[in-house]
Amino acid sequence: MPSNPDWISAVTLAALLLCTSGFPLPDASTDSPNGDPSGEEGVTEWPVDALKTVLKAALYTTERHRKEFEAEFQGMLDYDFLDKYRIPSLPALCPFSNFSKEACFIRLLQGLRVYSVLLKHVAQEFPNSFIPIETRHYVNLLITEIKEKINAPGQVSVLTNSQEEQLLRDVNNSDNFHRKMTAHSILYKLHHFLIRGKRVIDKREKPRRGMHNRGVEKNNEI
Repeated sequence: MPSNPDWISAVTLAALLLCTSGFPLPDASTDSPNGDPSGEEGVTEWPVDALKTVLKAALYTTERHRKEFEAEFQGMLDYDFLDKYRIPSLPALCPFSNFSKEACFIRLLQGLRVYSVLLKHVAQEFPNSFIPIETRHYVNLLITEIKEKINAPGQVSVLTNSQEEQLLRDVNNSDNFHRKMTAHSILYKLHHFLIRGKRVIDKREKPRRGMHNRGVEKNNEI
């Protein structure tokens, strides 16, 4: 765990805010409009630790973006319209099946590094909003925490300067409206990227039902 005082204060603040203010975690209605094949309702609560506290705070921040978007467009554009806004080089979501927790952590780490760069574009488009600043802060904290969970974090490649520059060029546009909508879409996609990762990892942490039943049968025999 890092000993940086800023990191400690940020996580402590996030934990206090979440505990005292009752920040809501987005429910199943905020999942991707393409549908959730897991059949699970809502987002399962996790025991509190640094990673999960920061993740919950990050999700609350991206959920605030939804409210700001809806307030800005006043029903003229639906929030889920952003799902159709295509952005090059976005990371893939963690799949619900045939994917280990370690593999999902690796995909989250790789994806969050991409989003950390793309959030620079968001900050440029929304200079008067704290949301892109807060979101990037939590994304960077998540990167640090996820590296602690991975067996060999050094094997996950770091983006080069040229790759970062290419990501920002890909989302740049001479049209002001398209640049702004791209920024909105980055926050939208990140929100669902985090929700999916949380659900997949949570699912991997649950004991298998078959193993549980076998344990109950064994205890009954004793």
